Amino acid sequence: MSVKVAVIYYSSTGNVHALAQAVREGAEKADAEVRFRRVDELAPDSAIDANPAWRAHADATKDVEPATHEDLKWADAYAFGTPVRFGDVASQLKQFIDSTGGLWYAGELSGKPFTGFTSAINMHGGNEATLLSLYHVAFHWGSVIVPPGYNDPAVPAAYGNPYGASYPSGMDGEPPNERVLAAARFQGYNLATVTARLLNGARG
Repeated sequence: MSVKVAVIYYSSTGNVHALAQAVREGAEKADAEVRFRRVDELAPDSAIDANPAWRAHADATKDVEPATHEDLKWADAYAFGTPVRFGDVASQLKQFIDSTGGLWYAGELSGKPFTGFTSAINMHGGNEATLLSLYHVAFHWGSVIVPPGYNDPAVPAAYGNPYGASYPSGMDGEPPNERVLAAARFQGYNLATVTARLLNGARG
């Protein structure tokens, strides 16, 4: 039986979306069944239209299914992605997280592996702070945090962030390079394999 992984993310101009796709590929390489979901956009059209890259990405990904509570109940493990917003989680993803109180109270989220990934404009723009903030959610849910650590050469090759894949996009907004995508793929693979070991132990 394959493990079930929910990759849930918010992306405005596409960098976190690219990381999410790589995480998905890594989990699928480990034979996981993956639900790939975005959270709803909260920004008004006027703000999106003011940034051509934002509008282009919103239009290009409108067919990606929105995340629901059913996806959280279904999954054995979670991979959450967010851009950096002043060293914290984007409000779009935060709103989805804030809606899960009923699931948390019912124990639906407890004991499931959890990992995070992110992107900021610059190298020291709050990537690690944002991932740690995202992992605060995992603590409250009672999740098992599964960071990539330095358990694959792809991680140090991609700026060496052991908390989770992160990408400094630069002011020109260049998409994630192959080194960063490789680290994200390993993160998805690692999440799926750790989840499989935990589930096999429980079943045994």
